[in-house]
Amino acid sequence: MKYLKHYIPAITGVLTIMFFLMGENYPTYFCIGWSLFLIIGDYILPRDKEIQDFAYPTILNFSIYINLPILFCLIFLVISFFSNNPPIWYVEGLNSNLNIDFIQIKESFTLIDKFALIFQTTLSIGILGTVPGHELTHRKKNKFDMFVGNWLLAFSWDCTFAIEHVYGHHKDVCLEEDPASAKRGENIYLFILKATFEEQISAWKIESERLKRRKHKIISFHNRMIIGYLRSLSITILAFIFGGLIGMLCFLLCAAFAKVLLEAINYIEHYGLVREKGKPVEMRHSWNSNHLLSSIYLCNVTRHSDHHRATNLNFWELNPSDKNAPLLPYGYLSMLYLVLVTPFLYKKIMKKELIDWDQNHANEFERNYIMQKEKISSS
Repeated sequence: MKYLKHYIPAITGVLTIMFFLMGENYPTYFCIGWSLFLIIGDYILPRDKEIQDFAYPTILNFSIYINLPILFCLIFLVISFFSNNPPIWYVEGLNSNLNIDFIQIKESFTLIDKFALIFQTTLSIGILGTVPGHELTHRKKNKFDMFVGNWLLAFSWDCTFAIEHVYGHHKDVCLEEDPASAKRGENIYLFILKATFEEQISAWKIESERLKRRKHKIISFHNRMIIGYLRSLSITILAFIFGGLIGMLCFLLCAAFAKVLLEAINYIEHYGLVREKGKPVEMRHSWNSNHLLSSIYLCNVTRHSDHHRATNLNFWELNPSDKNAPLLPYGYLSMLYLVLVTPFLYKKIMKKELIDWDQNHANEFERNYIMQKEKISSS
């Protein structure tokens, strides 16, 4: 069972495909049901505070690798649903091999179903693509993991993440210059736009400096930013070939929304926390959550303090840190819904948590820094 739970995201991806293929209303049922399952499940299930030993880490790694073909199948299924002229071989193949009447299913979807298809696919890109992509691209010395991780990130057009997050954010977390650390009271939607733009600039600077050290030209196939763009572009071109202009736009819409979800998670991870420049990153500089479903679906990104303490640790090795780090009142995924749908409520909830952080976690410099910032903003 301890191995099986890490396959829940992949199993959910397969279930998503199955429900989509059931036709009218089922995408909506699944989208609403799964969202409620996450929020209610995180609230009522026991907290995940255990570090388990695994004798066969290859089995755990496979739970991530398998996401790539599942995500590919899901994306192109949804593209075909929105396409005006899906490929004949594809339609006939589903009918003859799986006894699926694709045209009847496609025409049965209501407008609400179509919204559900886009929303659930976006969530799937985040959970099956971005999150495991984050895990794998931290394994800088493993070429296969880096290869799979970068392709997973390509589905959200976010090659930047593998560079800026690993070499920028982990160095600058909770500093003014870090685009992925949200300030107190910062508007979530403006943060998403600003972070996306500034992360691109930061990633290009990081990659340019690396290429100069190695005496390579910036505009070359040694540039990981360019290679990343080409990965995403290749998926986009395939989407166009497979589903025409509408299919391609459908993929780009899902990719853009998936990027929004990533930046919303970034917003949550360090919201309102500060750090003295030049001082080490400590456990108090990240928000943690031991809620079970968020931990499972997000590859223990919820154990964020330990991830920043030791980036070389695999997701199953991270410490839950329920005593040495600040804890969120709800699971990461519940907070994600809150911050995007009711940002005013999110800020109200976090105001209390930040007061606790100031009193019980912050050092003297951080408390003084926060007081100065509040004086400036109120004047």
